[in-house]
Amino acid sequence: MEITDSKINDLNLDALFIGDKAENGALYKELLNKLVDEHLGWRKNYIPQDQNMISPEEQQSPEFKDTVNRMRHVLDDVSNRIRTESVPWHSAGRYWGHMNSETLMPAILAYDYAMLWNGNNVAYESSPATSQMEEEVGNEFATMMGYKNGWGHIVADGSLANLEGLWYARNIKSLPLAMKEVTPELVTGKTDWQLLNMPTAEIMKLVEESGERLDDLKAKSARSGKNLQKLGKWLVPQTKHYSWMKAADIIGIGLDQVVPVPIDKNYRMDVNELEKIIREITADQTPILGVVGVAGSTEEGAVDQIDQIVALRNKLEKEGIYFYLHVDAAYGGYFRTIFLDENNNFVPFDKMKDLHNQYGVFTESKDYIKRDVYEAYKAFTEAESITIDPHKMGYVPYAAGGIVIKDVAMRDTISYFATYVFEKGADIPALLGAYILEGSKAGATAASVWAAHHTLPLNASGYGKLEGASLEGAHRYYDFLKNLTFKIGDRTVEVHPLVNPDFNMVDYVLKEKDNDSLADMNRLNHQFYEEASYVKGSLYNKEYIVSHTDFAIPDYGNSPLPFVKSLGISENDWNSVGKVTVIRASVMTPYMNRQENFDYFVPKIKLAMKQYLQNIFVKETTKQLSE
Repeated sequence: MEITDSKINDLNLDALFIGDKAENGALYKELLNKLVDEHLGWRKNYIPQDQNMISPEEQQSPEFKDTVNRMRHVLDDVSNRIRTESVPWHSAGRYWGHMNSETLMPAILAYDYAMLWNGNNVAYESSPATSQMEEEVGNEFATMMGYKNGWGHIVADGSLANLEGLWYARNIKSLPLAMKEVTPELVTGKTDWQLLNMPTAEIMKLVEESGERLDDLKAKSARSGKNLQKLGKWLVPQTKHYSWMKAADIIGIGLDQVVPVPIDKNYRMDVNELEKIIREITADQTPILGVVGVAGSTEEGAVDQIDQIVALRNKLEKEGIYFYLHVDAAYGGYFRTIFLDENNNFVPFDKMKDLHNQYGVFTESKDYIKRDVYEAYKAFTEAESITIDPHKMGYVPYAAGGIVIKDVAMRDTISYFATYVFEKGADIPALLGAYILEGSKAGATAASVWAAHHTLPLNASGYGKLEGASLEGAHRYYDFLKNLTFKIGDRTVEVHPLVNPDFNMVDYVLKEKDNDSLADMNRLNHQFYEEASYVKGSLYNKEYIVSHTDFAIPDYGNSPLPFVKSLGISENDWNSVGKVTVIRASVMTPYMNRQENFDYFVPKIKLAMKQYLQNIFVKETTKQLSE
């Protein structure tokens, strides 16, 4: 039965995961066996009169049996290594670390199944079914982001999506200079400065007017290597993902063109500083190639004020300054579903609670969503391109990144055609390989994402409910940490969360009371991380697992200073040490939204934290006595 209805009133998230203790393990095996049986039947029924290639006699031969035994031993080794050296991220309330969690059972099953066909989604003739699925997924990405004429596709990860976003910006922004050479009648009377500040919509309109000259224009664009240094600066927040430096290197605009923009005390891009930097750069007629806003930074889960960035661009456009806008929502992209009703309309802020109550998005009626976060997501429609990763908050197995563009015509500015893979002008879905960075790519990934999207509608009735479970769990975790202290002998350790989360990332520090040394605090937090991670002992036996990061001056400037000073640490100490080490948790678990579940784990987490601190202090004392 094909599912076409976009809404579901009684979706039960617990039915969609294998489960913390494999509670749905039998269901997973049942469905997997069914899918495998169907695949085996498919093989047998294709031209059934053909003779078998593997005979019963061969299967009984000593060589055959020895080879099978070798394969069994190898797979036993694979199982042993993975079981003993893997992170138990599936845990409902023990794992509070990296961006790993339970993945959706339908996504896993679809991947398992489609993998048997070994589809290559770049070549349509190799993967008709999964290529069609990827085209549908790309359109679903566009709808989720509010694009009316958008297009998207799956990539391996957010880094490749970001690279592709910069690729679009570079090629599109260079086209007006190419028009000056190839179709000068389209840009008559415009200076180079005006050409380099032409809005994307206007450029695409001129591309359409160029008719059959697009290939000639592309040949004279940045693709040729010309005018790369003229395109200007690429502005990213200090919370940028490291992929942006790689992208600038590979795309050829150069690392010197990447300009970090300071962030505020909430770890969002400071839009006032953004305007100041843009005005300083453009004062000598150096253009701005583009600006990146982040929705869900990888260290803090911060959501930049995309709406304010858009307002600034509108303001500057009246002054003849325009920049391409890319939103890096690799982590937070799926969160936009929490604002969409069953018709994919972005609901008014004052109607959100009614929508969430209708679908049981939250278990309690609290103000989990900040108004400025709401406004940021509402403004996504104004960005030219957006990175979104199904393998993060889409709860789909790796590797499944994604990118979506506002105007499907934009893809023609980066296209390449290889005749052995696809025929230009052929009536097949998307000619995907012509418009993407990658070569061969797994059709199984497309099936996995497609299955997830069609099990959970991409609005508040489906994915919004899953995002809500994660957000509510993060707030429970944040509230739990706020007033937490530990008494270890005659020493007291306090827990201090960083900021009230925009999304579901919760960071905190441990600080010994009456010790205002930043170096000592950093050391304590790093030691705690070692106790609560893979660094020491078996992960499978740890009762509380975390991740960590450093907020250092070279990347963050002084944005962590207000937090550091609130702990009683001096500004001089901050300037001397230059970083703060924090414990970091991506709260993706879908189970901690319910109070009774969270309450079950609270005493166990406290006990584990106390034990880790005791281990640290015992080792310190032992070391001091031995010196």
